[in-house]
Amino acid sequence: MRVLIAEFMDEAAVASLQRCFTTAYDAGLADRRDALLAAVADADALIVRNKTRVDAELLAAARKLRVVGRLGVGLDNIDLAACAARRIEVIPATGANALAVAEYVIGTALALLRGAYLGTAAVGAGHWPRAALSQGRELCGKTLGVIGFGSVGRATSRLARALGMTVIGFDAHVPAGSAVWVQEETTPRRFDDVLRDADVVSLHVPLTPATRGLIDAEKLSLLKRDAILINTARGGVVDEAALAAALRKGRLGGAALDVFETEPLPAGSPLADCANVILTPHIAGVTRESNVRVSTMIADKVRAALEAAPSNA
Repeated sequence: MRVLIAEFMDEAAVASLQRCFTTAYDAGLADRRDALLAAVADADALIVRNKTRVDAELLAAARKLRVVGRLGVGLDNIDLAACAARRIEVIPATGANALAVAEYVIGTALALLRGAYLGTAAVGAGHWPRAALSQGRELCGKTLGVIGFGSVGRATSRLARALGMTVIGFDAHVPAGSAVWVQEETTPRRFDDVLRDADVVSLHVPLTPATRGLIDAEKLSLLKRDAILINTARGGVVDEAALAAALRKGRLGGAALDVFETEPLPAGSPLADCANVILTPHIAGVTRESNVRVSTMIADKVRAALEAAPSNA
């Protein structure tokens, strides 16, 4: 049996697959579509991150495919219906990178609330903007609003509470009466109420037709004027032009964005010259430690699936 790995993966996890199967590993294959389509033709399993489009064209080329392993949790780059029709098992790394994302949320919230770290260039140039940078805010005592209460949202809630935050949340798929809210010491609220009452709003929802454009100009207007918005979910969840406009008008205290409607973020984006903004290249869930956890989980689950699944040849 053959395993094809089209994006970066921990080397030890790759080696574990190579001991069991004929395994081809090319971390840059997702960027070479024609080569990917040729390579996947005889693959029983395909392992990807978020760049590889597992669409109708790829599935048509992958006539033997049994399993798709996703090194992460978002599945919007995978045609799930088409995979189901072919009885191809899709395996995400649920929970394996939750801590990394949660730490990113808390770290960027701290940086944006305090504001002091934006003074590095000025201080290094011999200036002393002490007065301008003495109006920062503390995280303790603030309210975190979590939109989406899966494994990442819950991990973020736990870290926030440990730092003295009050946590409120909304999840369209977790009823207000669910025991998980009590277990995680998080108060369920209506979506609009979370936006109105939170000092920091963190997004943790998948990209679906229901969540595309979820945070638009109208929803942004509900946030406090000094609120912080953090998006580690998917870029299409936030209207980037509306967010940039709100930031320029002083309608928000800041934003941290790790994901964008188009990736890489095009040069000249209205977000690029906004004040009090942190922009990162889709790395919130990627650390040395999380890469090991994610890669090990997917290697183990893909191996088990291949050993159990009937052939699609």
